[in-house]
Amino acid sequence: MNGNEVFYSIMGIEEPPWSQKAADFALSVLDRLEKRNWQVSLTLCDDETIQALNRDYRHIDSPTDVLSFSLGAFVPVDGGENIYIAGDVVISIPALRRNAAEFEVSEDEELRRLIIHGILHLAGMDHEDTSPDQPMLELQEELLRHIGGDIIL
Repeated sequence: MNGNEVFYSIMGIEEPPWSQKAADFALSVLDRLEKRNWQVSLTLCDDETIQALNRDYRHIDSPTDVLSFSLGAFVPVDGGENIYIAGDVVISIPALRRNAAEFEVSEDEELRRLIIHGILHLAGMDHEDTSPDQPMLELQEELLRHIGGDIIL
């Protein structure tokens, strides 16, 4: 067992019936990336919540689709290995829906893409722009192809 945990929370929206499946998908991403003893928080929210976070932490006063807040702290556990508190992935559900329509993909695929994207940022990856030849975005799409399972939005 790899000891990974993903917790989810809801802000500004009704709790989607698939929230636990989204957290389970995030666990699959951590497994595929061979992470051990990671804790990740996944927050599903509205545009207002993510806009406030984007404004306060990135000084961009507009909503976005996904934000990652890396904590990167190791916490010792009695009699066990350290737990790595990786950080938080925040996803705007309205932005996810706009992306899916714009890029002509299912909302389910877009949610999986955003979860992967956020976790890759927590893992220390970044990208200069949104061109598909960026190494992080290439890995994102590879993971999307190889990790099965619909979340069922």
